[in-house]
Amino acid sequence: MKLRSKEWFARKGKDGFIYRAWMKNQGIPADMFEGKPVIGICNTWSELTPCNAHLRDLAEAVKKGVLEAGGFPLEFPVMSLGETLMKPTAMLFRNLASMDVEESIRANPIDGVILLCGCDKTTPSLVMGACSVDLPTIVVSGGAMLTGKYQGKDIGTSDLWRFADESKKGLLTEEEMNLAEAGMCRSIGHCAVMGTASSMASMVEALGLTLPNNAAIPAADSNRKVLARLSGRRIVQMIKDDIKISQILKRESFENAIKVNAAIGGSTNFAIHLMAIAGRIGVELKLEDFDHYSKNIPLVANLQPSGQYFMEDLYYAGGIPAVMNSIQEFLNKDALTVNGKTINENSANQKSLNENVISSVNTPFNKQSGIVVLKGNLCENGAVIKPSAATAKLMKHKGKAVVFEDIEDYKKKIDSDDLDVDENSVLVLKNVGPKGYPGMPEVGNMGIPKKLLEKGVTDMVRISDGRMSGTGFGTVILHVSPESAVGGLLAVVQNGDLIELDVDARQLNLLVEAAELEKRKQNLKLDLNKYTRGYVKLYVDHVEQAHLGADLDFLKGGSGSEVLRDSH
Repeated sequence: MKLRSKEWFARKGKDGFIYRAWMKNQGIPADMFEGKPVIGICNTWSELTPCNAHLRDLAEAVKKGVLEAGGFPLEFPVMSLGETLMKPTAMLFRNLASMDVEESIRANPIDGVILLCGCDKTTPSLVMGACSVDLPTIVVSGGAMLTGKYQGKDIGTSDLWRFADESKKGLLTEEEMNLAEAGMCRSIGHCAVMGTASSMASMVEALGLTLPNNAAIPAADSNRKVLARLSGRRIVQMIKDDIKISQILKRESFENAIKVNAAIGGSTNFAIHLMAIAGRIGVELKLEDFDHYSKNIPLVANLQPSGQYFMEDLYYAGGIPAVMNSIQEFLNKDALTVNGKTINENSANQKSLNENVISSVNTPFNKQSGIVVLKGNLCENGAVIKPSAATAKLMKHKGKAVVFEDIEDYKKKIDSDDLDVDENSVLVLKNVGPKGYPGMPEVGNMGIPKKLLEKGVTDMVRISDGRMSGTGFGTVILHVSPESAVGGLLAVVQNGDLIELDVDARQLNLLVEAAELEKRKQNLKLDLNKYTRGYVKLYVDHVEQAHLGADLDFLKGGSGSEVLRDSH
């Protein structure tokens, strides 16, 4: 084996003395430094990231597997991104965490890496960083929590939006909200529905970066530790075989991931993260590809928020291998995975074990699936909508804009009795894009105005340059590019303007005369100079638009694993 770690631990003289001696203060025997592949266990454990709070324990299972296979496991922490607690939004820090991962791997004596992740942004940030170094890599997700329970019903994060609306209408008391809260998150793990966390776990499995069944095993199931242990064994063999992440992440793998995301009703956030990963590994991927490769794939996984069931049910029904078996006619079957087998070999014999959860392509739960990419004067570079979570009658709609200039304006006005809005209106939220917020928060699924909720309205067309939680639903148009903060047409939309949506035609247009729009643009004042220091300034100065993946422009590609200077 050609090991990077030998550049540290096989050194003679003063340098080798320093590298080995200070490591030995942890009680490491001398023979661990004698030609064993060093496996870095990149851990996003944090008590401030509740979804990942069990990953310290999961890392121990990985270590056992590494030791059993003759490797030398060394665990290290990186920045952890907790979706539920971080302000202003975890997405602001995805690229920062990816830098932490990249430099931590490259700077240390690591021959291969296991990425431990779970909560939404931890998965793409770890994979992005690992891609830019290009060592043998396996991902181990933390797994979803067990299905929640409330008054005899199964619940998950998607129900949070329903509970909030019912509370606003006075149909749910504070005591009932507290009971639901107590029953929602009843075990370790990330969201129990096909939100962004589970979409990311499914993404890395579909890309071939995990062992089979990674996405669906519940966090609390002992099989999650078995998978972690087997992953620890497998990474050692990958180093022996010199299988780098770039040999797994080919164009065909990205196409497979898009198709699987369509079949499971995955998050719209999937697009922005997959494009960022593609940019790091050097695979050309355009926003339009998400529409092209998903348009013929029906929804075969009946999971919230697009369907009925939960991640726990998906596991019992056969997991992602069963989903891939169902849509196998659409997949690039020869795409390689980290266990040395192809996607087809991993899924060929895994039929659905419950057709109420995973159907065939001939009897899908919804013929509408995937991510539809819209174009038009309101989104010149694109916008996205998730049709499986939208209302069919609103997919072709024309209505007057009700405009919120920013998130504070929205919060102040949305439930006001004076808000000039009806069920045909189109809610428009500006300045929540990558630069404008900054960080592109999950606020795109704006709440229905209180006075309309009281009339029984449950969905409206909503448009923003922000994102939506993968647990959310509704006829919501997201990721409008260019964003309003950089002068996109969204910036000049005014109350009462007519907006026309036609999902079948892939069009989103502002129906205002060109001369009037030009006049408004001339009077537009942009201000991105209020951020004067630190990472936020770096981010605002260099973040790309949503249709490119919202990575920092100077992070695309990678620097490889070579360390250019020697410190001793």
